[in-house]
Amino acid sequence: MQAMMMRQPGPPEVLQQVELDPPTITQPNQVLVRLHAAGVNPIDTKIRARGTLLPDTLTAVLGCDGAGVVEAVGEQVSHVRPGEAVWFCYGGLGGLVGNYAEWIVVDQAAVQPLPAGLDWISAAAAPLVLITAWEALHDRARIAPGQRVLIHGGAGGVGHVAIQLAVAAGARVATTVSSAAKADFVHTLGAECAINYREESLPEAIADWSEGQGVDIALDTIGASVLPTTFAAMRPYADVVTLLDPGPELELREARVRNLRLSLELMLTPQLRGLPDALAHQGHILQQCAALIEQRKLQITVADTFPLNQAVAAHRRLESGGLQGKLVLTIPE
Repeated sequence: MQAMMMRQPGPPEVLQQVELDPPTITQPNQVLVRLHAAGVNPIDTKIRARGTLLPDTLTAVLGCDGAGVVEAVGEQVSHVRPGEAVWFCYGGLGGLVGNYAEWIVVDQAAVQPLPAGLDWISAAAAPLVLITAWEALHDRARIAPGQRVLIHGGAGGVGHVAIQLAVAAGARVATTVSSAAKADFVHTLGAECAINYREESLPEAIADWSEGQGVDIALDTIGASVLPTTFAAMRPYADVVTLLDPGPELELREARVRNLRLSLELMLTPQLRGLPDALAHQGHILQQCAALIEQRKLQITVADTFPLNQAVAAHRRLESGGLQGKLVLTIPE
């Protein structure tokens, strides 16, 4: 099979097209999938640049997100069958072959039937960001109807689905953007308040929007640089969830005075630590997101697509920044 492989960390050019033997089912809980598309995520570029996340592995076929057709299943698999269209977030961290390839073997816990009406490209763009946003809002922050939610980077991959998940949960949403065009985009997703972080003070804008109350939940998709002003925009006893390592230098005085709860979200933990129950929970999250997609309460925005053999160009595009939505690799039959 054709695949894009890295043999050492480095710039995008370390991704090379290679011919590999197709993977085969070796365990009764596995599913063999013929891939049609693969999502491109920031974690892919970080692994490519810094090295794999699993020990004792340098060589890797990247790509956590995939969508395709089931070719074969292990004897314990019953919820999907050969010929069925599926989507999932699995592999691509080193060791296991990821989704920048024509075939992949996936743990059944991660695989779910494709939502009705969702095409391959949108399906491949979705799982990692959906699971990340869902875990952050529902599992970490315990989102509830009527709450005010701040989402940083609302036009980005995680941000644009987090807005929709928060609205679907009955919350009111404010989000940060970098342009008027992105403000228009996030309003179409249900955000009430779009704050241009290049021109406006975040605490002042949130104070105006929330009538001085502050927000109940904040989701940081950017990094530690936004956390101090985020703390100043929170109501006391609120929740802040960050997707990135806040680092040792983060000033927490304001967070402590407000008695904030700071949570970390990394949806890769089930694979990194071998947690089958947690992986099954993520499969259940995809089921719930599929229902929202079929009800037209959730849509996936794709900024651009690239053929599999142009993964280098896709990585360059992602690292250049400014995307509105996701990037996807298309895999020829």
